[in-house]
Amino acid sequence: EGTGQIWLDEVNCTGAERNLSECQARPWGEHNCNHIEDASVECSGSAVSSFAPIRLVDGPGHCAGRVEVFHKEKWGTVCDDSWDFADAKVVCRQLDCGVAISAPRRAYFGEGQGPIWLDDVRCVGTEAALSECRAKSWGVHGCEHGEDASVVCSGKP
Repeated sequence: EGTGQIWLDEVNCTGAERNLSECQARPWGEHNCNHIEDASVECSGSAVSSFAPIRLVDGPGHCAGRVEVFHKEKWGTVCDDSWDFADAKVVCRQLDCGVAISAPRRAYFGEGQGPIWLDDVRCVGTEAALSECRAKSWGVHGCEHGEDASVVCSGKP
C-alpha cells in the first residue's frame, strides 16, 4: 500500500494511449478509494524501456549496494574493471537515489550470483542509464564475482 495523495481513480484505458494521462479517469485528485486499492504494474522491461533495469542489493537500503542489471530475463552483476565515480553517478541518477557518494569495488556488499553482464563500464557521468555507457558486449568479461561493482548514493534528493 502506498501513502499520501491518491491522484487517479476509475482509470479506463483502451490500450492505444501513449501515456496514462491520455486515458479516461475521474478528475485529477478526485477519488473514492483507499490505499488498499492501489494499482500496480509488472513489466518485462524489454518492451517498456530501452534502458536495462538496474537495482542495488545487499546494502543498507535501496540506494546503496551491489549493482545488478536485468538482461535476458536474468539479474546479473557488473564487474568492477574501470568502475569509478562517473559510473556511480549514472546509477544513482537512474535509480532516483540522489548523488553518488562512492563507487566501491571488490564485492564490497558481497558477491552476487548468476551472470556477470557488464565489464569495463566507462560512463561519462551524464548518461540517463547505465546501459547507455560504453562497456564490453553483454556477458563478455574476464571477472569473477569477487570483483562485483557497488554504489553508495546519498538517498532521495
